[in-house]
Amino acid sequence: MLARSTTFSLDVLDAVPVRVEADVRPGLPGLTVVGLGDTAVREARERVQSAIANAGLRLPQRRMVVHLAPAWLRKRGSSFDLPIACALLAASGQLEPERLDGVGLAGELSLAGEVRPVAGLVAIAMAARDAGLTRLMVPLESAHEAARIEGLQLLPVATLSEAIAVLAGKRAAQAVPPPASAPNEPVADLADVRGQEDAVEALKVAAAGRHNLLLVGPPGTGKTMLARRLPGILPPLSAQASLEVTRIRSVTGSSNRIAHTDRPPFRAPHHTISPVGLVGGGVPPRAGELTLAHHGVLFLDEFGEFTRLTLEALRQPLEDRTVVLARGGRSTELPTDVQLVAAMNPCPCGRGGLACRCSDADIERYRKRISGPLLDRIDLLAPVLRPDPDDIHEPAPSSDAVAAMVAVARDRQLARQGCVNGALSDRELRVHGRIEPAATALLDQLYARGTLSMRAAHRVQRVARTIADLAGRERVDRAALAQALTMRQDLVSDELGEVAA
Repeated sequence: MLARSTTFSLDVLDAVPVRVEADVRPGLPGLTVVGLGDTAVREARERVQSAIANAGLRLPQRRMVVHLAPAWLRKRGSSFDLPIACALLAASGQLEPERLDGVGLAGELSLAGEVRPVAGLVAIAMAARDAGLTRLMVPLESAHEAARIEGLQLLPVATLSEAIAVLAGKRAAQAVPPPASAPNEPVADLADVRGQEDAVEALKVAAAGRHNLLLVGPPGTGKTMLARRLPGILPPLSAQASLEVTRIRSVTGSSNRIAHTDRPPFRAPHHTISPVGLVGGGVPPRAGELTLAHHGVLFLDEFGEFTRLTLEALRQPLEDRTVVLARGGRSTELPTDVQLVAAMNPCPCGRGGLACRCSDADIERYRKRISGPLLDRIDLLAPVLRPDPDDIHEPAPSSDAVAAMVAVARDRQLARQGCVNGALSDRELRVHGRIEPAATALLDQLYARGTLSMRAAHRVQRVARTIADLAGRERVDRAALAQALTMRQDLVSDELGEVAA
């Protein structure tokens, strides 16, 4: 007898429908699972047989074959246990096969017959809805992950015997339990910063327009402290962005800890990370830190200590906000819409200026690790120097006060153009930039002298547009453009200070 159930296989960040076909016929007793499964799928045979026996059910002493279709798609993970068990029980006459129609199933089985959580339930629920299914059976413990996806009736179950009873119509499924409450991580307050007025202003501009930021200064001056306070002044995520972030976290298996958040993600990988770990890839393909920071902040501390190959891998994803991975004859597009914040020392010894002990060759070698094209993709540079003794007792504005100003500037941008200034295309910038002729003349002068590239000129205009939005001005005047140039002058040339003056 043949029976079918429907489940899903995770493919990087997406879930792909998989049809589980179970066939029971006369022959030597045994269970075979085919369909290009990994080790976890092949081991499902032992888990399923033990779970069925310990749940008080039985498998016939016949030849049993389970096929996971399509056969060309590689299946990974333990979420196939529950659909395999249900299909086998239907094929052996212990459940009406029609009871599996229109139902998606996902869950790992313990040897005792318990249904355990699996990774990627948010992606699985989205795929089930898109495939036209009306019901989805999921583990009770993690059912709250899939509860945000509308258009599906969730069937949370705790054991295999309960799953069979629910499918047979003998009992109703349990209600979706609320997520386990966890204490919110405290948000660091910007008021903890002392004596870094210019750096705080750059952080505010970066937050308002979602611009990339580079913090440069000696050790101990507060670069990391500033960067870690950026999430506290960013606006909360929209409902759609929050769902995308939750889906990514669900697939990576970390959603039980931080599911359903409206706080932008903050990722800070170590400087020894590889290009694959940062951008994504590997076999099987996995999302990198860029994708895990999607809709949030990617903080690269000790920017100059990353390998050049790793840093150069950032160039295309920062510009396109996506990265395409080609592995095994297939390509996968991953989202990388991140705000880059980097921090570095002025030289290898970190002291800079008169106290520096590095040779000119050492400094040149250190700075060459960051290429010009990569610097072109950074909008703002904020020197973070040792504050004067008189300034170290003056706190910066609180995060709540700065967040309110950032929110007002963001609202202006969204009302005017539907996106933040940092995401404006060149064509949109010409329409919505609203730059006065005097400011345009200054920009043309710098471009003619070769001080700015075309990409850098556009980024300066975006920053100037954000400065004008923070000030509540409709048009970008020469003062706003001069301030934007000052905020990135060390990225390009000292000539900027003379021309912008």
